[in-house]
Amino acid sequence: MQLLDAQLYVCTDARHGRGDFASFVDAAFSGGVDIIQLRDKQIEAAEELELLTVLRESAERHGKLWAVNDRADIALLSGAPVFHVGQKDLPLAAVRRVLGASVAVGLSTHAPEQVDAALAVAGRGAMTGAHDGGASLSYFCTGPLWATPTKPGRTAVGLGLVEYAARRTAESVAAGEAALPWFAIGGIDHGNVGHVVDAGASRLVVVRAITEADDPADAAARLRAQLPELAPAGAPLA
Repeated sequence: MQLLDAQLYVCTDARHGRGDFASFVDAAFSGGVDIIQLRDKQIEAAEELELLTVLRESAERHGKLWAVNDRADIALLSGAPVFHVGQKDLPLAAVRRVLGASVAVGLSTHAPEQVDAALAVAGRGAMTGAHDGGASLSYFCTGPLWATPTKPGRTAVGLGLVEYAARRTAESVAAGEAALPWFAIGGIDHGNVGHVVDAGASRLVVVRAITEADDPADAAARLRAQLPELAPAGAPLA
């Protein structure tokens, strides 16, 4: 699978409470999840690498992608195809020095100016002939749309930032710049996903809507069914 084709992205912890990490990631992928990121601040590096081996094997069986959060060293050692950073984590230039050009790198954004900065990076990549993992930035996430316990203290940005990201992406494409894939994130579930799509998103990152489901495969399939088809190549990528 290529990043440009991904629409449903899930972040999960190590699932110590349920003890079902391997079966969970298999179920999520089988239900239609395209990318799974292991994000657990409570585990040590050795355990993270072990779990990432499980995640990688599952992703390869399903032909899907997997991601590492924050730790470029862990991403390098595990061979992760996707790496994600926040606004206060390693700068993109430093990430690229560690991981090279082949890894897809994503960035969290929480405000219009951060969306603009992400799109500017994509535009520079297009002008130099770089694309996907070859550019400094491969995708961005915008949110959190609603308050969520996975990001305590983070102010919810609302659907206005989704509308802004969709509009600015369309403007970038109209100007002949690269269309940078982006994902809406933060408190998205089966009850509000329609509002997120109506605001202009066609890619989502979710946590509890799938990680807390009794049937992760079914939860993923029902979310996936509410997402629109992606725009064809050359059209705006919401």
